[in-house]
Amino acid sequence: MVLLYKSDPERGARWKELFAQHAPDIEFRQWPEVGDPNEIRYLLAWLPPENLMQRLPSLEVLFATSAGVDQFDVASLPAELPVVRMLDPAIESGMIEYATFATLWLHRRMGDYVRQQRERRWQAHMLVPAVHRSVGVLGLGQLGSAIATHLAAYGFAVSGWARSPRQVPGVACHHGEEALDSFLSLSDILICVLPLTDATRGVLNKALFERLPEGAGLINIGRGEHLVDHDLTQALEDGYLSAAVLDVLSEEPPADDHPFWRDERILLTPHVAAMTQPDSAFPVLLDNLRRYQRGEPMIGRVDGKRGY
Repeated sequence: MVLLYKSDPERGARWKELFAQHAPDIEFRQWPEVGDPNEIRYLLAWLPPENLMQRLPSLEVLFATSAGVDQFDVASLPAELPVVRMLDPAIESGMIEYATFATLWLHRRMGDYVRQQRERRWQAHMLVPAVHRSVGVLGLGQLGSAIATHLAAYGFAVSGWARSPRQVPGVACHHGEEALDSFLSLSDILICVLPLTDATRGVLNKALFERLPEGAGLINIGRGEHLVDHDLTQALEDGYLSAAVLDVLSEEPPADDHPFWRDERILLTPHVAAMTQPDSAFPVLLDNLRRYQRGEPMIGRVDGKRGY
């Protein structure tokens, strides 16, 4: 059995060591050293090659190195080819850390204090207790639920929204389009962790921003294509939003003349909220490989119709 890895080569070296130590029956190959393509049964990739089944005709399972798979063109893949998300616990902890940092950055007005330091201006701003700050988590999948639970422990009034009913202890859960307005009206700070689908592309737009409390803060750690860039700039100018923290953009990196670079109300980070770590991800991947070999359901298999 042969697994082909196609992602960051530095982390690939560690993946190879882990397979050699814990699963010597599975041969590990690293792109572009494919060898005989007819021998490849499994592909572990951030982005699969084009003409996937023509290149790897014996492929049986496609494993993503990420928790999301919107970078895959799932519709072009054979319906019978299983696609499996990476449920690395390091991704969840990284996303929780980043969401907490970003929430506190906005809650404690750190952007204002950074600007004041550059201006040599010593000015305190009224502190709002966490219990009086509402945080809304847009998307209550595994990551969104974990983030919401963690932030509730700080005392924030946390609510969450999903398309279908969810129950998260300590979190006021909303679901369906009919509940979206009430959810947004409660979100002084809105955190987007939605999966990217045709239905969610461009969801962070003018119409949504206008339904938030005036001067709300935005955090996007979902996908860059969730955000309509121009609408964010305009919402900041019009006062619908006061600040934003963005870890993902539709174009990464943005062009040199992109307005986000020079807008002091926006904190940009280069897609670093969470990264798959081989040491924590390997047991998850190996468990799914063994499940597949035994004919058992794999954890994190993507629903082709929903795209996640």
